[in-house]
Amino acid sequence: MFFKNEQGKKEVTQLEQPGRVRTVPLIPLRDVVVFPHMVIPLYVGRERSIAALDEAVNKEKDIFLASQKTAKTNEPSEEDIFTIGTLGTILHLLKLPDGTEKILVEGKKRGRIIRYIPNDNFFLVEVEEIIDTIETDLEVEALMRSLITTFESYSKINPRIPPEMLVSISNIDNPSRLADAVVIHLNIKIEERQKILEIFEPKKRLEKVLEHLQGEIEILEVERKIKTRVKKQMEKTQKEYFLNEQMKAIQKELGEKDEFRSEIQELEERLKQRQKFMSQEAIKKVKKEIKKLKLMPAMSAEVTVVRNYIDWILSLPWGEKTEEKLDIKEAEKILEEDHYGLRQPKERILEYLAVRSLVKKMKGQILCFVGPPGVGKTSLAKSIARATGRKFVRLSLGGVRDEAEIRGHRRTYIGALPGKIIQSMKKAGSNNPVFLMDEVDKMSMDFRGDPSAALLEVLDPEQNHAFNDHYMDLDYDLSDVMFITTANTLHPIQPALQDRMEVIRLPGYTELEKLHIARKFLIPKQMEAHGLKDRKVILTRKALLEIVRQYTKEAGVRNLEREITTINRKIAKKIAKKGLDKEWKFLITSENIQRFLGVPKFRFGRPEEKDKIGVCTGLAWTEFGGELLATEITVMPGKGKLIVTGKLGDVMQESAQAAMSYVRSRADDLGLEREFYQKVDIHIHIPEGAIPKDGPSAGITMATAIVSALAKIPVKKDVAMTGEITLRGRVLPVGGLKEKLLAAHRGLIKEVIISRENEKDLKDVPKKIVKDVKVILVDSMDEVLAHAFVLDAPDMLWKGKGAGVPSGVPSQLPPEPEKPPEVVTH
Repeated sequence: MFFKNEQGKKEVTQLEQPGRVRTVPLIPLRDVVVFPHMVIPLYVGRERSIAALDEAVNKEKDIFLASQKTAKTNEPSEEDIFTIGTLGTILHLLKLPDGTEKILVEGKKRGRIIRYIPNDNFFLVEVEEIIDTIETDLEVEALMRSLITTFESYSKINPRIPPEMLVSISNIDNPSRLADAVVIHLNIKIEERQKILEIFEPKKRLEKVLEHLQGEIEILEVERKIKTRVKKQMEKTQKEYFLNEQMKAIQKELGEKDEFRSEIQELEERLKQRQKFMSQEAIKKVKKEIKKLKLMPAMSAEVTVVRNYIDWILSLPWGEKTEEKLDIKEAEKILEEDHYGLRQPKERILEYLAVRSLVKKMKGQILCFVGPPGVGKTSLAKSIARATGRKFVRLSLGGVRDEAEIRGHRRTYIGALPGKIIQSMKKAGSNNPVFLMDEVDKMSMDFRGDPSAALLEVLDPEQNHAFNDHYMDLDYDLSDVMFITTANTLHPIQPALQDRMEVIRLPGYTELEKLHIARKFLIPKQMEAHGLKDRKVILTRKALLEIVRQYTKEAGVRNLEREITTINRKIAKKIAKKGLDKEWKFLITSENIQRFLGVPKFRFGRPEEKDKIGVCTGLAWTEFGGELLATEITVMPGKGKLIVTGKLGDVMQESAQAAMSYVRSRADDLGLEREFYQKVDIHIHIPEGAIPKDGPSAGITMATAIVSALAKIPVKKDVAMTGEITLRGRVLPVGGLKEKLLAAHRGLIKEVIISRENEKDLKDVPKKIVKDVKVILVDSMDEVLAHAFVLDAPDMLWKGKGAGVPSGVPSQLPPEPEKPPEVVTH
């Protein structure tokens, strides 16, 4: 619309009309306002902003750039973003290695947000373009000339303005664009920039920019006066002090608050609030450091170090404790809800709570859960925290090999931090959490020290009330912390550290326990995780038993849970693919289990199909629980050579030699020729040769297999044994009996031969195992042979001592003992 006023002296071009409405992605900006015709680089790191950026690039759209009302807001809502912003075009985009994106954007037009369009990934808005009102009159022309002249004066006293910028601005004849071009170079607050962006009338905008420009010139003039005054007061060699005083003088002239001094005041306030919890030593240390901080120049590099140190001391939970639950019945209920079995650990926790209810302060509460993976060591610690009402904090020690990770670095090092113990206490926010140190047996050591040695003080009830971290250099009380450690095996842990912990063993689960855990915990958990909670999915007991026996080989239930997850995934895929409704029923049985899990992975739970000569089943202990260990013997014509294979360790090879020496010493009693060993070679092999094996517990197994091979007498297929052998044929006790009996039960073994001295260990074995597996206690190899050999066949009758032995290989049985060995069945 074109019109003239009454005097005809002024011409106005009016384009005031509704702008075009567009739907574009929005990027909220922090501490920056983008003006039209402004080219600026931006770093985009927030997920929603990156998604908006990708939308704009992929669909070749403009992007709407609006500032946040508060820069500290990480996840702004619609109310946190100004409605007036700038429509921009992306000129260049660069993806950085840390996941952020750098863009070069050019502002085009002002815009106003009409409404937000619902979108989960990014802000999508309808924006109305704001068309500038173009006025051409004498007053606007005068304002433009005044602004260019003033900017010229500003550029002379501000070295940051390059000369070519003045030329560029002098050539702008559009009042709106001139105001936007000048305001970019002013050092004003974000709020003021936003106010200028929201002024649509060019005349008013020119006035506002000119006002700020004149104010900036006055500030710069004052700054020059301050510099002159300060230079007269300071010596030339004290440059750092001069800069600090200059900053103080500027802040004083501007009337702004001294940020550095305010931080010191904030630290003093925090000390007043916290000193009722802190120790006297810590209070004195903080006061001393604050006093030192006051004397430092604000720009000194040491300021950050001292400030961080004070912040760490004030952040620690010195006396804050969570209220502890001492209701034993409630704790027992929680422990039973979370875990099935684990009688001994649960009993120990309830005992601890009972004592705590009688004694408010007690020492020595450091438990060590030892067991194979997947039996619930870590989750049991979480349940303890829930049962006692304490906070829970976990520290993984796997792979830690630097002593400083436990005790921290001294403050003299650049980037020093407290150790993991102090960091975890700060994270817990309480002085009496349940502190889980996971995988304590996986620590190692190198030239930087031994971290397990650093734990000696932490896990000693007599010392940890004054734990001293290298960084803190203060005594911190850890005596109220309930420490729990976990390990797969004890032997990698140094003896001094073992001595500080009460070891509670968590053996593997029986088949019955695994079935119960799967029914009660694993199946409901995984069905909910896979969206099958409201579906009719039935897994029969026989199918579940098939999974346990033929698809998993473990002491815990971790792989069992994986197999259940596999079944649920396949069902979910079928439902999604065919669009089945909730009326469909899925029945998984032992007959169709292979359709879900494929071919069985293990020949698990199958003993030897028949009695064999020279083959004997032993029992072994591993980090993953007990295992059946088959031992095979072959006798060949030779010159008395003993061959041992199967990647056996030194101890196991010595057991084989001891077993061979026992057989040679008893040659007469066993009906063998005295020189039989000079005519044959004996090869001892334990299958699964790629797996290292060691230990003395296979001694009686190898001796039994050697006698069987030499005498040509079969060993019972359903008998397993474990025990160390001496040269005189005594059977000595071994460890890991509970895990070994669990393995025998899983392997469908009917009888297990053990040393009589292991009888005391049977009390820890579940009653179900002892009921199903007949345990035979023996003292000597004579009793072992009597129980292990098949003696009831017509052609296997004992022929007596001194019978003929053709070609050096005997076929006689050992004599029956005068008194039958005592057999104890539990």
